[in-house]
Amino acid sequence: MRRLLEVLGFVAVLQGVAGLVTEFTDWHWGLVRRAGFLDGYEIYASVALVVLGVALFAVAETRKPG
Repeated sequence: MRRLLEVLGFVAVLQGVAGLVTEFTDWHWGLVRRAGFLDGYEIYASVALVVLGVALFAVAETRKPG
């Protein structure tokens, strides 16, 4: 369970950072920009993904290894 939480946390942080990079540069990668229902809210969604990823890492640390 711990490994799954760490992987999900990593993916959430990666997508959140990708969304922020997309907003502030000309690079176009990540899933946040592809979600049509997030038009106009990409920065908020990206920050939320980063926070979610950090929270998943914190929960993973409280779990037993295995």
